[in-house]
Amino acid sequence: MKILIIDNEVALRRAVREMIVKSFLQTATIMEAEGVVSGLKKIEEFSPDIVLLDIEMEDGTGFDLLQQVSNPTFQLIFTTAHNKYAIQAFKFSALDYLLKPIDPAELKLTLDRAISQINKLNLAAQLAVMMQQLYPKAETEKKIVLNDKQSTYYIKISDIIFCEAEGPYTKFYISAANPILISKNLKEYEELLTPYGFVRTHHSYIANPNKIKLYDKTDGGALILEGGHNIPISQRRKELVMEALAKNNI
Repeated sequence: MKILIIDNEVALRRAVREMIVKSFLQTATIMEAEGVVSGLKKIEEFSPDIVLLDIEMEDGTGFDLLQQVSNPTFQLIFTTAHNKYAIQAFKFSALDYLLKPIDPAELKLTLDRAISQINKLNLAAQLAVMMQQLYPKAETEKKIVLNDKQSTYYIKISDIIFCEAEGPYTKFYISAANPILISKNLKEYEELLTPYGFVRTHHSYIANPNKIKLYDKTDGGALILEGGHNIPISQRRKELVMEALAKNNI
């Protein structure tokens, strides 16, 4: 296993190296780089399996580095101080990240996930979704990356009909596609999708207002969506749902 740590903080690089060696991968080959230029050189020379990449460095950003890697074949983990815009982009693209200061237990869990994904080379497409979030273009249709145990899906946000909570999981219902069950909770996707107009109709449902076909007023109220799906409206969320319906002339 070859791991490359790219960060301009010497102390952080050394601390991460020690965490990996002491508690996780004693047999890993670990290399370090301090910035964009040295990081690109090490990627070319070392061909790492996993890259831990800082966002802000003295000679540029981690995003600058990635834009210069033509065919990334490594698993990527960002390391960053709290940056809500970057973190939102990571979540949309299903890319892993660690918040500084890095916790050893979180590092181990994140590296475990990266190792389990070594043979899934989805990075280029995931990075495209991330860049779309960071540097949006009005004419580009936004996407979200969803990972289940078997596959990675690149879904247009406009194609999502609704999301349903199934315990700690979330099931996505997509236009002209089978449902996708994701091992993350509904609250996380509510935070991502609310800026795109999605509305929480019930503690177990988030709906895309553009997919609502009918408001059924019987039995407390329910929404009929594209594909004939029927989802309830809770009393405490009824006012917000009515506002969404009014905006979409339903």
